Amino acid sequence: MTTDVHAHLLLPALQAHVEQQAPQLVAEAAELEKRRNGLESLQASGAMIGARIPKLTEVGARLAAMDAQGIDTQWVSVSPNHFYPWAPEGLAVWVAGETNRLIAEHVAQAPDRLLGLGVVPLQHPSRIVEYLDDAVLGRGLVGVEISSFAGDVELSDPRLEPFWARAAELGCVIFLHPFGCSLDERLDRFYLSNTVGQPTENAVALSHLIFAGVLDRHPDLRVVAAHGGGYLPYAIGRSDHAWRVRPEARRCAEAPSSYLKKLWFDTVVHDSVALRHLVEVAGGSRVLLGSDFPFDMGLDDPVSAIRSAGLPEEITIGILGQNAEALLGARVQA
Repeated sequence: MTTDVHAHLLLPALQAHVEQQAPQLVAEAAELEKRRNGLESLQASGAMIGARIPKLTEVGARLAAMDAQGIDTQWVSVSPNHFYPWAPEGLAVWVAGETNRLIAEHVAQAPDRLLGLGVVPLQHPSRIVEYLDDAVLGRGLVGVEISSFAGDVELSDPRLEPFWARAAELGCVIFLHPFGCSLDERLDRFYLSNTVGQPTENAVALSHLIFAGVLDRHPDLRVVAAHGGGYLPYAIGRSDHAWRVRPEARRCAEAPSSYLKKLWFDTVVHDSVALRHLVEVAGGSRVLLGSDFPFDMGLDDPVSAIRSAGLPEEITIGILGQNAEALLGARVQA
């Protein structure tokens, strides 16, 4: 069995409702995206997404593409533009509940092949546990997708402690997938907003989790990082050095590199050397096939990308599907 843990769904009706309910906020968010990405990249992305709408919305098109890729099972999460981190509480909780419902309806059309990840209103910490329960217990989803930050909420924020505790108790998946990068206009050309911004946000978010001791306090968390964890696995020695020499970096119990073996990472790294390094620092059992389906920055042939990396066959088989199965198996036992 092959499992793709990084595949997206677009929700046009939900987007239309948000635009109707908060037109001024939507316009401000669109202006921020223009500043962050640049007009050239926004236009290219619009054309790319437009050409892939069937794969992003229709179960039949999704399953046909999975068959062509040799993928048996997908974990389906919404496109991160549906996070709406600027939404006020009332709208944010409606979005979370509606997203969880729509994800559940989508995967229910092919329950033997699709599993769903919901969302929570990350920018409103007091409501997060409620919607984690809604996703996992209410809708039968395997976990939730979160961004690298939302407003003033970083993943090290003490207000998130009940969320981490509940996620560990449920044994559900937390899929970390950034939306946008706080470097803003510095990345507004050459598609740097994605090629540099996404790995940066992954590295920052994971560093907040590690250095704040979140993984010490909640060792049963099952956090899966998109894009191979961004830059962090490849510069983790600098984090270890800071932990040794800087008192303000000693908030975690062990050297930061040790926590890479307590996280999971997808394979969207676009480089066999990088994939082999990720396996080396995190362990073969902690790497999961991911494609970023169906976006152009994803892997069109994710199975071949793994098989061509020159990894031992046992590790390759694990990455292709056994590791994801084991992760969900641990969830069931929890």
